[in-house]
Amino acid sequence: MTTNSCLGIVDWGIGGIGLVRALDEMAPGLPIVYWSDAEATPYGRMGSDELATRLTMVVTQLAERGATEVVLACNAASTVVGRLGATPIPVEGIIEHGLASVPDDIGGPIGVVGGRRTIAGGHYRRGLERRGHVVRSRVAQPLSAHIEAGRTCSPQFRTDLARIIAPLRGVDALVLACTHYPAASRWFKAALPQAMLIDPAERLAAAIAARHPHTLNAGSRQRVFLTTGDPEAMRVGAARAWGSVLAATAVTREARLVA
Repeated sequence: MTTNSCLGIVDWGIGGIGLVRALDEMAPGLPIVYWSDAEATPYGRMGSDELATRLTMVVTQLAERGATEVVLACNAASTVVGRLGATPIPVEGIIEHGLASVPDDIGGPIGVVGGRRTIAGGHYRRGLERRGHVVRSRVAQPLSAHIEAGRTCSPQFRTDLARIIAPLRGVDALVLACTHYPAASRWFKAALPQAMLIDPAERLAAAIAARHPHTLNAGSRQRVFLTTGDPEAMRVGAARAWGSVLAATAVTREARLVA
């Protein structure tokens, strides 16, 4: 990649901040424009055609802001990456990296937790079963909503987590198939201490860094955080969930998308 590269990152909310944090370590010199689409209907609730149309427009907006490639730091969004319309720059999803993150030598069952669209789509289940793994999947809503709002220390979060995780006791590994969930990894680890936690964003970050080796020692570069929602809510959520301090900016009304 050229030294003029700029990465666009798309998520409905703050889940993709975990990817930014990983890139801060692996590719600190890579310019990033982050797009939180919190004004839109949550991606997991959109129909496939509506979601693909929305994402195509978001990618176009990011290209107009200087992005030379886009990654969908959202598993729900990544379920339709193959259905996007023509985009001016390359677009990559996260699910393939999640599948590649699971070691072949895990002999016991593998748990997968994610939003309803991600689990219902079956991408992880099919991909892992083809490799001979036994898979136990669980829809883990409303955990992402708790994390988005910074409620990971609340009693309700712990109650919901315990209910969701209960059928997964005994798994050898747990794929966190929502980019919000690693922000609560300590709670997942406490609930399933024997399981290997797998964060697909780590492998995605490594793949991005490998494409941009010149950014490793280039020093810190620009990080721009945009949201179609409330910038203050994004700043507060990122601080509480990730410990990240963001200068979030609202997308101007003229540039907001209509889906």
